[in-house]
Amino acid sequence: MFEFWGTFSDFLLDLPEVTQAIIIFLSMLLMIALGIPIPISVIIGTVVGYWFLDFPFVQIALSMYTGIEPFPLITVPLFVLAGSLMEQGGMARRIVNLAESLVGNYTGSLGLVAVLGCTFFAALSGSGPATTAAIGAVMIPSMVKQNYSPAFGGAIAAAGGALGSLIPPSNLMIIYGIVAEQSIPRLFLAGFFPGLIASGILMLTTYIIARKRGYVGAGREFSWSDVWESFWAGKWALLAPFIILGGIYSGIFTPTEAASVAVVYALIIGHFAYHELDFGKLIYCLKITAMISGAVLIIVGPAKAFGELMSLMEVPMMIGDALTGVTENPFILLMIIAAILIFTGMFLESIAQIILLTPLMLPIVISLGIDPIVFGIIMVISCEVGFLTPPVGANLFVAARITNLGIDKISIAVIPFVIAYVVVLIIISAFPEIATFLPDFFYGKFPGS
Repeated sequence: MFEFWGTFSDFLLDLPEVTQAIIIFLSMLLMIALGIPIPISVIIGTVVGYWFLDFPFVQIALSMYTGIEPFPLITVPLFVLAGSLMEQGGMARRIVNLAESLVGNYTGSLGLVAVLGCTFFAALSGSGPATTAAIGAVMIPSMVKQNYSPAFGGAIAAAGGALGSLIPPSNLMIIYGIVAEQSIPRLFLAGFFPGLIASGILMLTTYIIARKRGYVGAGREFSWSDVWESFWAGKWALLAPFIILGGIYSGIFTPTEAASVAVVYALIIGHFAYHELDFGKLIYCLKITAMISGAVLIIVGPAKAFGELMSLMEVPMMIGDALTGVTENPFILLMIIAAILIFTGMFLESIAQIILLTPLMLPIVISLGIDPIVFGIIMVISCEVGFLTPPVGANLFVAARITNLGIDKISIAVIPFVIAYVVVLIIISAFPEIATFLPDFFYGKFPGS
């Protein structure tokens, strides 16, 4: 038995590096398929890789520690807490009221209000699922009352909620910035125009479907007095993005400090201005934050160790040679990588996806002169599609819970919106200046672009 194992081990160790890398990935995917939690599956794959390299396993523990050590990581739970406090404190409802007053009474108006409300709230929460939960809880019941299909209403909320990861501040951009060692304020600026474009395309998609299905306007008639009243009632909610982002870009505070300011602001406004945030809701917000933040931190360490292993085995170089062997056209390459990211997003949680795949893909795009900020936006948009695709799509589960429908029905209804995000991907890949205009204006150009 021992003799067989020794012979088999020698055989595995003598395999080419490409074959060893494939075995590592297959071992990790096998563990995930068997139902083993993703962080543990990643560690198992990393252990296999270190065994191939004959490296001491203690290095895995050191890599995991350095993965969760960066101070900017604290920004993620702070923005999650701030978004939850804003939802429970009444900001989401006031934002929806303002969106409804702006849209007026047109075909598909409630669906348009839902997308516009998600656009506004995305500038507060930094999270796709949080935006879906906040706006969906208000808008889905309203749409159902006006004879919208519950699945369609859930799909609108899920698709609009994904904007929470593109429009700044964004938790996914923070994670990407840490992993890729890129400026987080620059990433926030880069997401502004793509976020508005995505919002516009989602609204157009909603209108086309609503018109085809005969979802006539059933909202409030447009009037400037109504807009002013809604604006004044929601002024404190609308002021939050200006305080958060304005403070960052004016240099008053860092993104981490801005997240702390957002938490304090949400507490003050929710409790003292709107009188809706009580002790019970505060405890609920803390529980939600602990659940989401715990899921983030538990994957960051293993993913960092796995990323270092891939670098040691020169896997990014192997992938780069394979992709550039197909094409050296930046647009086509970005489309290929986006397709890979969308596929993996069906099975991996978005934060894990960014941490695992950024070290593999980033060197490839930089070698072709693509701005890493542009790639970050492409990666975030691809992850947004992951929010909308089963079996892992987080926004689908949130929408399904609100509508009391099966995830299969929401998944079918959301297909037109997935296509809409793919259109956004094509636009940004073809015209990267859309993403780089604001960062280049404020900070100067990326040297390789």
